[in-house]
Amino acid sequence: MGSALQVEVREFCNVTPDCVVPELHRNAVHVWNRPLQASSTSVQQFYTLLSTEERERAGRYHFDVHRNAFILTRATLRVLIAGYIGNKPEALSFTYTHYGKPMLDATDELRFNVSHTDGMAVLAFVKGREIGVDVEKLREQRDARALAERFFSMKERQALEKLSDDEVDAAFFRCWTRKEAYIKAKGEGLSLPLHQFDVSIEASEGQLLLATRPDSSEASRWILRDFPAAPGYVAALAVAEAG
Repeated sequence: MGSALQVEVREFCNVTPDCVVPELHRNAVHVWNRPLQASSTSVQQFYTLLSTEERERAGRYHFDVHRNAFILTRATLRVLIAGYIGNKPEALSFTYTHYGKPMLDATDELRFNVSHTDGMAVLAFVKGREIGVDVEKLREQRDARALAERFFSMKERQALEKLSDDEVDAAFFRCWTRKEAYIKAKGEGLSLPLHQFDVSIEASEGQLLLATRPDSSEASRWILRDFPAAPGYVAALAVAEAG
């Protein structure tokens, strides 16, 4: 990545909240892939780490699969943050930006972002830089071209139109995760119009943020890359070039 930033992808496979977290160096990003299948006993162990507000949020889910995904994702976030800063998971408290992006209450330089989809969560951590992450499960997307007309930029739509029907679904999800990761890193929610920036839709290891408008120099301030998630998933990460 740019500025010698290294991305280290790790697997969080613990069925209990015990986890050894490696040191996070300033020039590194840690991304954790977290499968969301767990026994009821394991889910209950993670549930005990949640705050009262988080338990109330978990209780609003109608289906167990969605409730358990929230519990495991949120509690895993607590476990990992606690490991990085040397605290207890249940002792952490969060504050939220105007657009709902969570941060630590304490004036800590640790930055993080989380995304989850059907069966998988990803959690990303860095020091002193803004960060965003997104993951999606690859699947047939019958209305991919129609959704692209609504949410993608003109350049992205034009690139998608050149693809065969067999290629569209994968390209659509590559584009979607890259745009979501950038928006989440910026921390401005949907106040940042999706058509005001272009990302590559191709499978590529290069810089994926192609252009930003109206400030064209904004593209050079961000690193946008894919990273390997579990088979059957696509994921992207956006990190600021500097703090």
